[in-house]
Amino acid sequence: MSEQQMTPSKSAESLKEKTRGNALEKAAAEFADDATEKDETGARRKRDFSYTQNRELSWLRFDSRVLDEAFDETVPLFERLKFCAIFGSNLDEWFMIRIGGLSDLASLKNQPRDNKSNRTPAEQLDDIFAALPADVARHQEALALVEGELASHGLARVTPDAYTPEDRTALSKYFDARLAPIISPMVVDPRHPFPNLRNGRLFVACTLNGPDETGVLGIIEVPASESRVVALPSGARTFRYTLIEDVMRTFLDRSFGDYVPKKSAVLRVTRNADIDPDGEGVEEEEDYRQHMKKILKLRQRLQPVRLEVSGELGRKWEALVAQELGLEERRVFHVSMPLDLGYVYGLEAKIPDWAHAEVVFPPFEPQPSPMVNAKLPMRGQVEDHDVLLTYPYESMSPLLRLVREASSDDQCISIKITLYRVAKSSHLCESLIAAAEAGKDVTVLMELRARFDEENNIAWAERLEDAGCTVIYGSEGFKCHSKICQITYHDNAGISRITCLGTGNFNEKTAKLYSDFMLMTANPTIGTDGNTFFRNLSLGNLRGSYQLLGVAPASLKPLVMRGLDREIERARANQPAQVFLKMNSLTDRDVIDKIAEACEAGVRVLMIVRGICCIRANVPGKTDGLVVRQIVGRFLEHARVYAFGAESDTIYLSSADMMTRNTERRVEIAYPVLDPSCRALVTTFVNLQLADNVKARQLTAKGTWEKVPREKDEPPINSQEVLLALARVRAHTKRSEAIDLTPFSRIEKIPHGLAQALSSLPATGGYDHPHAAEKLVASIDPTSDATVRITEREERREEEEKREELHAAQVAERVLTAAEDAEVEEEVHAGEEPVAVDAAKPQESAEPALVAKAETKPSPEPAPAPTPAATFPAPAKRKRSRIATAFSLIGRGFGVLFGGPMDED
Repeated sequence: MSEQQMTPSKSAESLKEKTRGNALEKAAAEFADDATEKDETGARRKRDFSYTQNRELSWLRFDSRVLDEAFDETVPLFERLKFCAIFGSNLDEWFMIRIGGLSDLASLKNQPRDNKSNRTPAEQLDDIFAALPADVARHQEALALVEGELASHGLARVTPDAYTPEDRTALSKYFDARLAPIISPMVVDPRHPFPNLRNGRLFVACTLNGPDETGVLGIIEVPASESRVVALPSGARTFRYTLIEDVMRTFLDRSFGDYVPKKSAVLRVTRNADIDPDGEGVEEEEDYRQHMKKILKLRQRLQPVRLEVSGELGRKWEALVAQELGLEERRVFHVSMPLDLGYVYGLEAKIPDWAHAEVVFPPFEPQPSPMVNAKLPMRGQVEDHDVLLTYPYESMSPLLRLVREASSDDQCISIKITLYRVAKSSHLCESLIAAAEAGKDVTVLMELRARFDEENNIAWAERLEDAGCTVIYGSEGFKCHSKICQITYHDNAGISRITCLGTGNFNEKTAKLYSDFMLMTANPTIGTDGNTFFRNLSLGNLRGSYQLLGVAPASLKPLVMRGLDREIERARANQPAQVFLKMNSLTDRDVIDKIAEACEAGVRVLMIVRGICCIRANVPGKTDGLVVRQIVGRFLEHARVYAFGAESDTIYLSSADMMTRNTERRVEIAYPVLDPSCRALVTTFVNLQLADNVKARQLTAKGTWEKVPREKDEPPINSQEVLLALARVRAHTKRSEAIDLTPFSRIEKIPHGLAQALSSLPATGGYDHPHAAEKLVASIDPTSDATVRITEREERREEEEKREELHAAQVAERVLTAAEDAEVEEEVHAGEEPVAVDAAKPQESAEPALVAKAETKPSPEPAPAPTPAATFPAPAKRKRSRIATAFSLIGRGFGVLFGGPMDED
């Protein structure tokens, strides 16, 4: 049959197959990093795998590190429960993306090999499924341990075998009233085919015996409209609860009519979500937003990659379910714990009051930045000096206020911004809408392909467009992961710009959970670069040139490579050389090899990598001296910092990790930190993290993570807790004084004295005390070069205190002299009669000359005198001692000197 004779349905199916084949071919090329691994002739480059490791196994080690927090007894109990949930949700997403993608590639006849471990997708899957059972067992162990301890603190999950008669009565009523009317039980037989088990949803499955047949499979989807948590009868000091799926299993005998349930279990299917929206092909007449909506629906029915079973269904029936899903045995995981722990976050509000403070982290609100005056407009402050915010330690409010003020500023003519992940309730987006409605030119690049945030981004894109914003989307094949906002003003002086650049998203929710930097600057060169960036985005030009910004896919990676090369040259010339790199993940093979070259050239290389790390440290002759730390704690480490030079003379912040997808296949920005105060803030932040010996782990030559050793007299440093405390201290200092709390101009080891003070700071309390900052600064080791400025400031303060003491002594002498005169006067007038006082007439002052001088100072408007005149007897004066008189006058005298009434009598 010719192509012209094919039916439309067959033609469409053929086109789909071709599109998917192309997508798989593209995925294979990306897996093998063909763009960087092939030389000019097309031959693959030879790589040394002795100091690199597989990215998937490295990721599993990271998630295992997250689970360590659930076992850490220094972490509050309920927070440990959250870490159990985080481990599980991390694993879910990883299965959907990474295992899904590897499974597709493993179906190819000629499988590619990756350039870090030289393993094919099929070989990597073998390694992964060999490692997973131990992690799953450890997850169950952690949950059982934490739930057991939480029960003694008033929060208890009750399983069906532990229901009391009172529980069963309450649950029976709940099932009949809330669940029975909405559930849809189904049986699987020749007339009822196996249903679609949607991705991530919970299903209760059971074996059934009927009047005419035995061995039938029954399935009910757990209704997502109902809360997972069902309250049970509880006392005043305890919250007892069970899960909705356990309630459904308990009352299966009321769900299938004449069928009698036997065994039951809860099932959850994880499906491949590694779908390339661009690879699916956008129809010519189709709006990209509509295309993304179709992609989201398609995700629910993609190929299964994992089946989880909680309960006992029987091997025969589990094998049947796996067969229907097309899953091999190793992809079926049997657990004795709830599937999907997402419900635990809602339990925090149920913790009894008496136990709440003990089982959660102490509350913390992001602090105001000392670089910003809350009483002044933001535009003028940013034009005066760069502002660097450190989330979540400092509040996002200055950025939100800047955009909000711009939305109603007549001199603001345009706002341009890139949005990747946005809060569902976003004050930032509301300000953009207000600006558009006020007639300003508002351009929003909304990245609809931000994985698992697509639906929210689509909704905001529609709202913004309806309000009059110009909404554009990322270029085909290149996600826009940059975080940049530019506000343009036009006044009598001409055009001026404020550019905001972040390492993390413009997201109010994550700004309280993720550790990130946000720079706000009026630097004209960065402003010009930012304007060029947005123009290039509008034109689809990804290869533009910039003066200060490094922009992927063209110039960001070369910027980092040049920094490494510069330090390598310095080391080879026997000059001090140092590189510091902080990122979420490291997979780019070119960067890995350059780091190894730097190590062997003698460059001091320090790194902090939160997640995947495909390099191995201290492999002899390859990565000697390489220090790689990992920090997992209360907040998610998310900032990217690239600093070069022994004096840290070049510091860039960035939205990009050193992953091939970021450096080669995304639009990313790296931006310099030029302002000295902002640079000191970054270097102090980095030094504190490198000093962490509580939550930090250190990479080994085997690619594993081990605890950072601590010497006997070395104080414990939990960098996140110290940064929380430091933010509190800085919030109560002036901008000029806050500089002393960021004393480091370079990345270096923190002096022992300061480490001692910092380690005790979180427990001291009283962060709003005026001398808290002084105590911290004074504790810095005086032998360190970093403390010179602070020492000078201390000397100036001591001189000022001496002058104040001398002045106070002179005042006190005058007051005491006046007191002697007052004592004599009181003795002379002690026997006089009371006099009548006219309330409408001001009385002449009988105070000594010191107080009378205050009348020469400007005073507030006097209150109007009452109209009716009244006569009151003046109180009789009692003779008082010289000391009492002196104290009274000293109080008044100092009230005048320091601008406030110290004695109201």
